[in-house]
Amino acid sequence: MNTEKIVCPVDKTLNLINKKWSIQIIRDMFFGKKHFKEFKEDKPKLSNKVLSNCLKELEENRLIQKKVLNTTPITTEYYLTEYGKSMNRIVFELAMFTLHDENDNSYSDETREELKNTFRKTLKIDD
Repeated sequence: MNTEKIVCPVDKTLNLINKKWSIQIIRDMFFGKKHFKEFKEDKPKLSNKVLSNCLKELEENRLIQKKVLNTTPITTEYYLTEYGKSMNRIVFELAMFTLHDENDNSYSDETREELKNTFRKTLKIDD
């Protein structure tokens, strides 16, 4: 008798990115954000402590890696791992969910298409 408890794959994935800012940080890294201060520039409500904890958890979950450079002052760069890069389709579909909502008047048709193309190109999505 198999006594292994099966964990739902959706739950397992969501647990990897369950912090409030995790998916936004991953998204930013697809767009080339790599330094601590660069994450903060676009998110003034994000505290240093929350960002540090989130980056640490993403690193523990193998989605990102950290590289400390021997500079003055010391500089830390963050990169998506191959595992983290495999989230490109998830990030893309999150963006498309809103962009496909024609009742959402937040975007003009031109902007909507521009955003779709930008996400497609940046996240390397081939439809």
